[in-house]
Amino acid sequence: MMHMHLIGFVVFVGLTITNLMHVPQVTDFFNLLTWSFPLSPGGNASHNSIMGTPKLIDLKHDSSLDMDIGAPLVMATRWPFFVFLGGSMFCLLSSSTCHLFGCHSHHLNLLLLQMDYVGITIMIITSFFPPIYYIFQCEPMWQFVYLGGITAMGAFTVITLLAPALSSGKFRSFRAFLFMAMGLFGIVPAIHAVTVNWYEPQRNGILIYEATMAVSYLTGTMFYITRIPERWKPGWFDLAGHSHQIFHCFVIMGALAHYGAALVFLEFRGQVGCQ
Repeated sequence: MMHMHLIGFVVFVGLTITNLMHVPQVTDFFNLLTWSFPLSPGGNASHNSIMGTPKLIDLKHDSSLDMDIGAPLVMATRWPFFVFLGGSMFCLLSSSTCHLFGCHSHHLNLLLLQMDYVGITIMIITSFFPPIYYIFQCEPMWQFVYLGGITAMGAFTVITLLAPALSSGKFRSFRAFLFMAMGLFGIVPAIHAVTVNWYEPQRNGILIYEATMAVSYLTGTMFYITRIPERWKPGWFDLAGHSHQIFHCFVIMGALAHYGAALVFLEFRGQVGCQ
């Protein structure tokens, strides 16, 4: 179980680093490091006084014909996208930690289980940020209503799940119900978003991604609740193939599907501004 979420954590770390390299401030920072510590003596460093940041210039290939004289690109706000990536990494890391160290002692097991539940809750909350922020960027009131609503539900879920009594197996279905309720909350803004953006060309692609995410999460939750297949063949799936491992696989699949949708949201908002 630990290995699956640890792999997912590493994947999302890689995705985060890859996307950070497209952030101008991060690129400028690495350019500054490169300028301060040149990798080879053959490079010619020149300080661009107009931009106020160091810039590497290869004099052998420098030409006025290579200068970009086009209009500057409009960059969409990226922090909601990275909020989602951060929430996903926290969830996957907390789950990996729980399964790795949970066997240490009963007390630590309960503590790590609570951290695992908090991680799942945070991942659900942060998953709402890219779609809600970008779709309703021109309607701040709906941003506040939907993001405030899911955050309030998440806070209630965290407070509830931090009760030690609710960490026992007896409340397994109740915990799953809380997570499903948070996920189903997304139906309301989803219907609103589809209605408002019915004629947008990106609609079908986003719906496919988000439908894949929803099906993955719900399918994984059903395995988690029903404990299939180990309930049919007790002892056969103790090491591999049991419901919790299947649940983890579907969680990662759902997160990756939502990542694909978030990229579409980000591209859409970078092309279409508020009118």
